[in-house]
Amino acid sequence: MNEVHRPVMPPSRWARVVRLAPAVWAGVLLCVALIATPAPFATLPRAQAGAVVAHIFVREAWGGLMLALMLLAWARRRARDAAEAGTGSQFSGEMVLLLGTVFLTVLGYFALQPMLPAARAGQGPFSFGQLHAFSSLCFALKTLLWLVLAWRVADRG
Repeated sequence: MNEVHRPVMPPSRWARVVRLAPAVWAGVLLCVALIATPAPFATLPRAQAGAVVAHIFVREAWGGLMLALMLLAWARRRARDAAEAGTGSQFSGEMVLLLGTVFLTVLGYFALQPMLPAARAGQGPFSFGQLHAFSSLCFALKTLLWLVLAWRVADRG
């Protein structure tokens, strides 16, 4: 059998960035969860630690949201190209994972975080502990989605 050997084209710089970005962001999330968030609470008074952690989370939320939206545009174009070539669907697994990260960021940070001060003051339908637990669950699930996305994108490369 004669096999046709096609030259392997090196991936473009953009393709390399796309393959690396989910792993880097998953690493950022793990660092936030395991290092950056516990450290202030171990070294500062509770109110100051909360202020430091709030600064970390606002940057993580906006950074993750922007990265997810950029990668979502990439995944959408890639899925559309695959659908037009007859080799895939217009809705890819990467798109599902990225939409999940966007949803969990919006829910966990932009919807729940603003409710925390009122809950801390004893106002609102949920306690501070309930909101904090649900917010933490959103963060954990989002981290898991980024890890799965990193695995899928790296495996494809």
